[in-house]
Amino acid sequence: MNKLVKDALVLTAITLIAGVCLGGVYEITKDPIAKAQESATQESYKAVFADAASFEDLEGFDADAATKIAADAGYTDDDITNCVVAKDDAGQAIGYVITITSHAGYGGDITFSMGVTNDGTLNGYSITDISETAGLGMKAKEDGFMSQFAGIPAQILEVTKSGKTADTEIEAISGATITSKAVTYGVDAGLTYYNSLVGGASNE
Repeated sequence: MNKLVKDALVLTAITLIAGVCLGGVYEITKDPIAKAQESATQESYKAVFADAASFEDLEGFDADAATKIAADAGYTDDDITNCVVAKDDAGQAIGYVITITSHAGYGGDITFSMGVTNDGTLNGYSITDISETAGLGMKAKEDGFMSQFAGIPAQILEVTKSGKTADTEIEAISGATITSKAVTYGVDAGLTYYNSLVGGASNE
């Protein structure tokens, strides 16, 4: 019985020490992790709005309401998680950066930011989190696929596997149609929310 009590006390002590150590590690690492995440976010904003001098949170942004706007338009696999206003050196708004998480990826969620100018031009997207298949879905981070989304009218897009013939078509990554659709329709969800901000109508 004494041995059982002793063993229990030892296990309790080990658990407490481990808990204290983990808590200490968390306190030490939480600020650097937060800074790294913020840095990655800012880099993604700059990637889709290189000429912006600053980015400010969209006043009154509501992620649930924004996601519902996309869902009501049929984009039920996508969450609109954030929206910031891109501003020039004079502090004038020049467009929006919208962050989307698509739950339709082949390997899991895909999170990216996309830029849309005030005059209705899609500036492209920048991925911050992806777990797709190497050599296939991961090509969504490569220029060959990404460039199709830059410098085109902010209109609803469709995925094609037979060759791109219009700005509203996106040529799928060979062998990664699921990933291609996840990104493309995620962009469409973002465009739907953008249209709600500027009072436009989606071209479906």
